[in-house]
Amino acid sequence: MDDFPASAEKAATPPARRSRPDDGLKSFRDRLTHGTTHKPEFEYELLTMFARNETSAPFAMPALCFIFYIASMFWASFMEATMWIAIVSITRVYMLDQCRRLLAAPRAEVNVGQWRRHFLRIELLNGLALAAFALIGISAVPPTHSSPATFSSHVFIFATLMVVLAIRMTFASTLPRVFLAGTVPMTLAVTGRLFTLGDPFYFALASMAVGIHVFFVYLARGLHSTALAMVEYRAEKDDLISELEEASAISDEARRRAEAANKAKSRFLATMSHELRTPLNAIMGFSEVMEKELLGPIGSDTYREYARNIYTSGDHLLCIINEILDLSRIEAGRYDLSEETIRLTDIAEDCERLVKIKADAKSLQLVENFAPDLAHVWADPRALRQICLNLLSNALKFTPRGGRITLSVGHTSDGGQFITIADTGPGIPKKEIPRVLQAFGQGSLAHESAEGGTGLGLPIVQNLIHLHGGTFDLQSELRKGTEVTVTLPRQRVLKTITPLQPLGQERHRDPAPPRPVRQPRMRSSSPYGASTPYRAGA
Repeated sequence: MDDFPASAEKAATPPARRSRPDDGLKSFRDRLTHGTTHKPEFEYELLTMFARNETSAPFAMPALCFIFYIASMFWASFMEATMWIAIVSITRVYMLDQCRRLLAAPRAEVNVGQWRRHFLRIELLNGLALAAFALIGISAVPPTHSSPATFSSHVFIFATLMVVLAIRMTFASTLPRVFLAGTVPMTLAVTGRLFTLGDPFYFALASMAVGIHVFFVYLARGLHSTALAMVEYRAEKDDLISELEEASAISDEARRRAEAANKAKSRFLATMSHELRTPLNAIMGFSEVMEKELLGPIGSDTYREYARNIYTSGDHLLCIINEILDLSRIEAGRYDLSEETIRLTDIAEDCERLVKIKADAKSLQLVENFAPDLAHVWADPRALRQICLNLLSNALKFTPRGGRITLSVGHTSDGGQFITIADTGPGIPKKEIPRVLQAFGQGSLAHESAEGGTGLGLPIVQNLIHLHGGTFDLQSELRKGTEVTVTLPRQRVLKTITPLQPLGQERHRDPAPPRPVRQPRMRSSSPYGASTPYRAGA
């Protein structure tokens, strides 16, 4: 480092930053070009910090120098003091002008090394001008003169040195060589003047001036290390922010493309429903005709068996395609609910009848647990039937022979309704539950001990119940079974409105009371007082 020892540079070095392979070569080339030890951008920041410090308090040093000028009248001539203040003012004005010029210049046009040397020369002139304060009036005071005024003048010069060291350390610590150029001349001048007096007290004062100057140098070095570390950490923060913004932009673009691709895939599959189902229906229909020999005998049991296998395979493939298309339509947002008033118990009973034959074939016990007097719900019966069938089919697949499947329908605590299917199958390890809930995901233990499948049943159930605004919950314990619960919110439960009037006692059914017969009123219509009946409208 050109300003302080290498130990200070090590103290200011922040943790290693992430950089590209060519950053080191580029940084080394930039340092050679600008004549700096650190990165040019760091040196530029330190240089501008010095300029901002100078311009932030433009009247601090001139005001202080004016006080020195007034005080020097007690031991120096008016001419010497005036010349001194004029020189100091010129150098200060020039320094401020150059600092403003640097701050106004574009970053690309600033050569850090040249500007640093330029400020070093200006500060050296300023330091020499300040050092002249310790020499003005020296010829008028004999070295052996020890009057109180002479003693006070030397103590004041010593105090002036302390103030100048403190101020220049604060302003110029970011450029250590500039700090030395502005303070060393004055320290030498003050020390030389005190040594020429030949008094032990002034010897001690001069030695103290040198020691204090060294102390301020170490303080300035610490401030420089702190400023350099702050600049480097700020640059690292800016780099990290830039990397995060770039990574975020890349991630957003990748997510946008993935979402677009997923929507395109879903739209493609959703529109392929007819094209995929039509040939399968033809295959299944023709194979069924051949198997049942509706148009005549085949003549070979092998061909008949082949026709049966073709029908079974086509039916299995059609089920898989239906599941894929249903999931694709849901993901594409093209699954419309056809809602109507239904009972969950009716849906559960229908699904139970559909799977009972298969359950009996595996000796499985189907247990019903329906809450009485369940209210109607507003939902899509086809979707709820598919939910219940998918859950029951999974339970049938994964429950071993002789097991038990419990189908429960009831109320939730918040007023909704639920369907729960619990089995005594092998269960699912907790770490595999997220994979099971994904499309085409299957658990390892269940896959080994049960029939094959596509792994789309549970994702379809999740999506269908979410379309209804409900919730899906899967609880499973390894080798103890699985329990799946789907819940409809209370907003879908239809409540019976209490009649405003008891049935059979409505007011509009009461017989109307007989209308009273109006009696004609009599009025006198002759001058003799004879009475005649009053007719309406008369």
